[in-house]
Amino acid sequence: MVNPPYPTLTTQELDATFDLPYTRLPHPKYKNKRIPAYEMIKFSVNMHQGCFGGCSFCTISAHQGKFVVCRSKESILNEVKKVAQMPDFKGYLSDLGGPSANMYGMAGKNKKACEVCKRPSCINPEICPNLNTDHSKLTEIYRAVDALPEIKKSFIGSGVRYDLLLHKSKDKKVNDAAMEYTKELIRHHVSGRLKVAPEHTSDEVLKSMRKPSFKQFEEFKRIFDKINKEENLRQQIIPYFMSSHPACKEEDMADLAVRTKKLDFHLEQIQDFTPTPMTVSTEAWYTGFDPYTLEPIFSAKTPKDKNNQRLFFFWYKREERPNIERELRKIGRPELINELYSSNDRAWQQGANKDKKFENSYREEKNNRIERSQNKRSSQKTNERKSFNPNFQNVKPQKPKGKRK
Repeated sequence: MVNPPYPTLTTQELDATFDLPYTRLPHPKYKNKRIPAYEMIKFSVNMHQGCFGGCSFCTISAHQGKFVVCRSKESILNEVKKVAQMPDFKGYLSDLGGPSANMYGMAGKNKKACEVCKRPSCINPEICPNLNTDHSKLTEIYRAVDALPEIKKSFIGSGVRYDLLLHKSKDKKVNDAAMEYTKELIRHHVSGRLKVAPEHTSDEVLKSMRKPSFKQFEEFKRIFDKINKEENLRQQIIPYFMSSHPACKEEDMADLAVRTKKLDFHLEQIQDFTPTPMTVSTEAWYTGFDPYTLEPIFSAKTPKDKNNQRLFFFWYKREERPNIERELRKIGRPELINELYSSNDRAWQQGANKDKKFENSYREEKNNRIERSQNKRSSQKTNERKSFNPNFQNVKPQKPKGKRK
């Protein structure tokens, strides 16, 4: 049974839920234990609920709704001030975000058209002309938070939708606001690494995911690198990728390895597709059919098929090279071997040297541990307590030979 979604909250109702007297602490049952997930979000502020992205593998629209509901500026600033009063707060907010970092203040221009709209996504395959993509309200909140005397820096930890930043609206003010937000974000709100989620490089797989073309990610990366160079910043862009999603094959993962290598990425933030209830991707994975076209769709299900796709993320690891070369020959793409592993390839050498350096450091640390252990034993022998009584020797008593009477 699937119940209809709960009616969308108003800004006043959402403010009321966030203004309740929360302790902002983990449950007492944890007894002051360190919880990594809590440490990550302890000094963060959630500014809105809902997501109109409609990614086919995501459940946010199922439990938060497709329409974005925003907190008021006053409610957000009040929570920031409460965070600033926490005992171990040092002046740095880890996130000002939501399900997506840059959907705050965005909604349909014609509300009645939105009420009868059947599209699962407002931005895929194209951004809806009825959607207001103005980023000016979000930029205003960032600057208002940074203006507080208790705040040294506010970072954006939520994922950024670069397709919204690159969208060309008919309204020049909206386009200018998007560019201003992009500059504000990269100059002042990146903690060193900016999270984005292209998820894949194959157009067919991205279509199945309801994600924009990888060309948009490449365009955003050029803007990111350009602003970093102008501002003399050494920041990284961290892309998230997924393997084994319905419609994804080994050939697609091989192309992903080549394209991300050309962009000088050694991928870290990756995941294997996990079926999640109430998503279109799970339905396609389980049935083997596209639910819209009813055409057969391939999904990697066995551990072997999943591992064969996943290993292409780690082309730069020396131990994976034989496996990758074997798979490339098996799928009829041996020409990609030279693209991944040319002899004078700087990226490959860096990955191999990194592994070698790790092995050397591990071996050195192991030898040091053995040496310390031996020194400790020898020092214990030399530091044994000596008695002033010449008739007493600090030795272990000899066990009597023979049977005890």
